[in-house]
Amino acid sequence: MLERVYAAAIAAVGGRQAVARALSAETAPPPGPVYLVAVGKAAAAMAHGVADSPAYPVRNGLVITREGYQDPALGRRLPVRQLESAHPIPDERSLEAGEALVQFLTTAPANARFLFLISGGASSLVERLEGDGDQVGLARLNQSLLASGLDIARVNAVRQHYSTIKAGRLARWLAGRPADVLLISDVPGDNPAVIGSGLLVPSVPNLSGSGVDLRFKGLQPAPTPPATGDPLFQHITITVVASNATARAAAAQAGRAAGWDVHVEDTLLTGEAAAAGPAIARQLVAGPQGMFVQGGEPTVTLPPNPGQGGRMQTLALSAAAELADSPCALLAAGTDGADGPGDVAGAIVDGETLSRGEAAGGNLQDALANADAGRFLSLSGDLLVTGGTGTNVMDLVIGLRF
Repeated sequence: MLERVYAAAIAAVGGRQAVARALSAETAPPPGPVYLVAVGKAAAAMAHGVADSPAYPVRNGLVITREGYQDPALGRRLPVRQLESAHPIPDERSLEAGEALVQFLTTAPANARFLFLISGGASSLVERLEGDGDQVGLARLNQSLLASGLDIARVNAVRQHYSTIKAGRLARWLAGRPADVLLISDVPGDNPAVIGSGLLVPSVPNLSGSGVDLRFKGLQPAPTPPATGDPLFQHITITVVASNATARAAAAQAGRAAGWDVHVEDTLLTGEAAAAGPAIARQLVAGPQGMFVQGGEPTVTLPPNPGQGGRMQTLALSAAAELADSPCALLAAGTDGADGPGDVAGAIVDGETLSRGEAAGGNLQDALANADAGRFLSLSGDLLVTGGTGTNVMDLVIGLRF
């Protein structure tokens, strides 16, 4: 049941469907030849949505996505070049993708109209650094950020500090040509300046109190980004086409259709995943029969040598201790199908997870202390693997009390 509800939520925010819906509202095709740029883990799926929309005949395109997320079928539908890049830690491919993006914009004709499709993961997948900045410094920066426990807004603010294309700087290469930007939001508040680190959105990062040392060897600060009101943004339109709220609403609808009373928590998950899990589990155990739905993006502060697993696996395992011997089950998963490094989306835990894992040799406290929830959940048989979903709207937690 939990997997069916999760699948319904994912279908509602799928990149293909979201883009096709947005473009179907267009009353007339845009003037000038359309040049397509898609960046993110949902890039290929979003580009399929353009192919479904005859109002946007694409002349040429560039699709940059995560390794393993390229779609050969897309090339048979649209004249696009697909590049695979690195996530969550950028590498040389990220810098190559950044150069390819700038070249694509520079060589497009003066009468081009751009259509940008941006989804989660874009911050890592495409980058361009100031001066002789290198991938070693870039990787070190991102490793520090991902281990810091900072929320995504602060993480992306630091990334913007070194980037020549983030914080709206990419708009300089549009040279006044119009651009429509469709976003799938993977950030709290759906702020376009934070999604993908704001490639085409004005944003002046405020780094005070970020908790991150900005002196990274191999990196130089980028020039000041363009400010709000800069003429660079005059012909750019921004639209968020899918978000976590969309997924939560679809999950609730699926739960009610199956006959469950559903409670949707509108407050987004934040803070440490290991603290959020027990709180949710206690609420579930103490509550009435029914379904609980919440979304967001908690964090995990990593130890020096972290084990396997991501924030949703950590949340699920920490919840499992509170669910022991209860008539409850809980699904915690990333909506992109990837919870941290690797191909695990998250986990589904229940009242027997703890006993199954311990019987197989797992230790709950060690797993949580060492950011090794994935190993314990593998032993208990509770990992959730979905493959790439074609979207990314943060995380979903769906609980059931039978």
